[in-house]
Amino acid sequence: MSSTFLPCGKYHEKYSQDHSWWQTTFIKGKMIALFAVVLILIPNVANDYWLSIFNILGYTILGALGVQLLIGYCGQLTLGHGAFIAIGAYISSTLLVAFPWPQSFHDMGIAYPISIVIACIASGFWSVLFGLPSARVKGFYLILTTMAAHFITYKFILEQCAVSFTEKGNNFSIPYNHTKLGPWLVDSISDVYYLMIIFVVISTVILANLIRSRVGRAWIAIRDNDISAEVMGINIVKYKLLAFFVAGFIAGLAGVLVVINAHMFNIEYFEWFLSLWLVGIILIGGVGSIHGVIFGSIFMVIVMELLQTGVDYLSYDIPELLQQYQWHYLAAKLTNLSTAFNYIRESVFGLLICVFLIFEPHGMAYRWQQIKNYFNLWPFSY
Repeated sequence: MSSTFLPCGKYHEKYSQDHSWWQTTFIKGKMIALFAVVLILIPNVANDYWLSIFNILGYTILGALGVQLLIGYCGQLTLGHGAFIAIGAYISSTLLVAFPWPQSFHDMGIAYPISIVIACIASGFWSVLFGLPSARVKGFYLILTTMAAHFITYKFILEQCAVSFTEKGNNFSIPYNHTKLGPWLVDSISDVYYLMIIFVVISTVILANLIRSRVGRAWIAIRDNDISAEVMGINIVKYKLLAFFVAGFIAGLAGVLVVINAHMFNIEYFEWFLSLWLVGIILIGGVGSIHGVIFGSIFMVIVMELLQTGVDYLSYDIPELLQQYQWHYLAAKLTNLSTAFNYIRESVFGLLICVFLIFEPHGMAYRWQQIKNYFNLWPFSY
């Protein structure tokens, strides 16, 4: 039985009904409630700190969507996706602050959307450039190629060429009055939050529809067996490069959000651990599932932030209480806990991946599907 459980006596009469996103009234109600929470409740309840965390969650989802497309749907292993995010971030911010736009372009809010589009296209083609070896190699060799993309981008383009070609270098602020989309001036955390929602929803909808199209079926055929796909008449080089372009384009959007969330470009945001982090997210969330991208991103961003908040509470609030009772030794030990946690975050990340691969190898999306099936099939869930 489908996870979109239809009540007794209800059935689909058209192909479009069978493939619609929201097939039942219950699912439509859930989605309306979700949008109400995301668009109304969170912006009005959360403070600026948690809104910035949700913005981080947004560009994490965008980055992981590209990795999911390459690894989960097209079978192209990558460990350098952070490079494409960095290119999108750098080009969008550099065009905004260093390019001699006419003042009228800034006043009318034209300069910023043009810089976003150019940055995303450039990021897509930069991704295609390092996807070209996928026509000849795969597996471990493709991983090395994508890793080379990161080090060329980070060490050469951003660290060396960025300083030589622009006066801004690789660490600069973005004026708040420049981030204008038409009449909308994106100058606050809440504005960035709404922009993030727009980017995430559009990217998710486009990718989900691509997966269900002829292009998506070609990607999945290449993932399952590229030789068989080629025998069936699929141009595997064309579709592989298309996957790299789409993944790079979405990565460019993620880079735009990274920059505007902090209103500055900093090269340290795009170290190699970012690429590894995104791969870990889809492993935890579930390979080959858009739900897995969302679940994995929520788990890794929100849960890790809650853990950091708990550690900070133990490091700052509890020691003050212990000092009042003359427990100086224990207070001193707890004070060092926050600093120690910053050094072991990567270890916690690696441990979580190992735990999920052992106990939940299909990821959180699979478990979510099983839970839905349990309730849909109840009382015959056995």
